[in-house]
Amino acid sequence: MLPTRRFGRTGLPMPVLSLGGMRFQQSWSDLPAEQIDAASQSNLRATLERAVASGFHHIETARHYGTSERQLGSLLPLVPDPQRILQTKVPPHEDPAAFEAELELSFQRLGLTAAQAGGGTGRVDLLAIHGINLPEHLEQTLRPGGCLEVARRWRDQGRIGAIGFSTHAPLPLILRAIESDQFDYVNLHWYFIRQDNGPAIEAATAHDMGVFVISPTDKGGHLHTPSDRLLELCAPLHPIVFNDLFCLSAPGIHTISVGAARPDDLELHLQAVALLPRAQELLPPIQERLEAARREALGAAWLESWSQGLPAWQDTPGQINLPTLLWLHNLLQAWDLQGYGRARYGLLGAGSHWFPGANADALDGSVSEAELKAALAGSPWADQIPGLLRDLRRRLGGQATQRLMASD
Repeated sequence: MLPTRRFGRTGLPMPVLSLGGMRFQQSWSDLPAEQIDAASQSNLRATLERAVASGFHHIETARHYGTSERQLGSLLPLVPDPQRILQTKVPPHEDPAAFEAELELSFQRLGLTAAQAGGGTGRVDLLAIHGINLPEHLEQTLRPGGCLEVARRWRDQGRIGAIGFSTHAPLPLILRAIESDQFDYVNLHWYFIRQDNGPAIEAATAHDMGVFVISPTDKGGHLHTPSDRLLELCAPLHPIVFNDLFCLSAPGIHTISVGAARPDDLELHLQAVALLPRAQELLPPIQERLEAARREALGAAWLESWSQGLPAWQDTPGQINLPTLLWLHNLLQAWDLQGYGRARYGLLGAGSHWFPGANADALDGSVSEAELKAALAGSPWADQIPGLLRDLRRRLGGQATQRLMASD
């Protein structure tokens, strides 16, 4: 069985692995019940049964994960778990009534309109305001009469337990949300290839908030389909096992999401938990190899200064997201994260506030090299960056990537 950690001030005994509901659903469209096929439900039931047997007592889904809530709602009573912690997520809205309508629909899809028997409680243990990515999202949530007041009214009625938020926001906005002291927990991104949200974890710890790391396998580098280079550098561990150990060994983190599409997807994560007592022995040599490969590929001078003087995407011609693109360049050069880089590159310009800014496709078209260099006046690498972007476009470009609805 999985070990648990106190999930901040929620007081919940949170398993170190959580079953994420973004990959097992049949469709990204919210299909009617009659269009859910038997094979999809059979696969989900087998995944749930394997998860419950292994101690995945926390299940996490969202209103806009297509058929995920509906499929779970019909199966949760059939796969009972007395220790189940059920979480869903609903996005903020300018109109609190619209937010409440979405919340009501979530409960309907999950079969929670009335108290359940056979493993259900008739309530959601954890509700996250989903996607506080922009300042207006936080304002819609916290203002008097806003979405948080709606959620708290439902909590007072016994329909909701603790209330948190999930985010793709820049670090300053995440810190603002945490420092408001209005949330019990946070869903955020932090894993080996992206550690910039470390201060948010520290702030959440100071506020006794639960910390749930989301999508460490997919957005942590497409570790379900790792590059040969990454497999070599992480040996003898699989990259998923390495990344799980890295996350779960970090102070302040209580649980990480396992986005399982099928029962077998749980296995490597369970291996990682079994190795947790040996993390301090296993992690350092792999981290040293990964860092050595990064230094060899990119050079010390670049690594020390590549992010200096980069304008925000809003202030760059064509809204080109230079910090993200150069980060992708680093991942590609150091560890050959081609598939991950291609997906991230394609999302830029197509992912709204979830993946803001544009990729480099406009360079040499609507954006000239001279315009870009002018925006890079504060960068020590202004002369080199246009060429790096062209190479990145050649290797990763070609087609836009459709964002998963309300993606984590």
